[in-house]
Amino acid sequence: MKIHPTAIVSPEASIAPDVEIGPFCVIEPGVTIGAGCVLASHVVLKRGVTLGEFNEICEGTVLGGRPQHIHSTDVYGKVLIGNGNIIREHSTVHCAMSPDHVTCIGDENFLMVNAHVAHDCVVGNHVIITNNVMLGGFVRVEDHANISGGVAVHQFCRIGMFAMVGGLSHIVQDVLPFVNVDGGSSLVVGINRIGLTRAGISNEEIHQIRLAYKTIYEEPRPRLEMIQVLREQFPTGLAAHYADFLEDCKRGYIKNRLASSKSLKLVRPDENSSEAAEQQTSVTSENSVIRVTG
Repeated sequence: MKIHPTAIVSPEASIAPDVEIGPFCVIEPGVTIGAGCVLASHVVLKRGVTLGEFNEICEGTVLGGRPQHIHSTDVYGKVLIGNGNIIREHSTVHCAMSPDHVTCIGDENFLMVNAHVAHDCVVGNHVIITNNVMLGGFVRVEDHANISGGVAVHQFCRIGMFAMVGGLSHIVQDVLPFVNVDGGSSLVVGINRIGLTRAGISNEEIHQIRLAYKTIYEEPRPRLEMIQVLREQFPTGLAAHYADFLEDCKRGYIKNRLASSKSLKLVRPDENSSEAAEQQTSVTSENSVIRVTG
């Protein structure tokens, strides 16, 4: 075990023999660190944190600690982190609110600089969380999702598997699996075909996902009816996950950008009309654009 002499390590922590702990780290009582983990300088692991094997924790990262919630007390839950994760500089992962709950991060995830995972979040496997991403409490992120820089995810929202969330998006509803979210509008703009292809998903699977996507966004129905249609038309394969995801959808899901932008053409008034000059403007609202055309 390599422990720098400036590190403060509790004798009540459980640490595998080959773990490396860098300068000025603090390891509190009740921490468990699995084999092959490397902690750079100034890493803090608070009580109740369990690290699996072969995790790389970079400078200034704080894992565990009291949840950022006005009703949190000194009695709270734990943090459980799996194997093979890379957590870059100054990231934070907070404990769950209740003593019997955990904030959970799976295997082989990449959290970049200054990422924040709040209390009671569950992050799956092979997820990329980019610089300055903020996950609110109770957020769920499914496997292979990619969250770009500066994204803010509202508490209780879910990010579906293989979703690609564009930079600076503000996510206030669920992001369906396999979709792209545009950073400028925070709306869905098609399926994440590039990500699916790079992951080795077959063209036939991608085709089925595209058909299911069209069923959801181009043939709008009440949620329960939509779930029934999806189960009938896509009973197997990755596309079948849409029905499961929607069945657990409590906040609603992010809409398609094309469906959220409507254009209304107005008849141009007579050139001699006193209203002509006034009406040659564009009026923009949250859901529509009204333009004078001639």
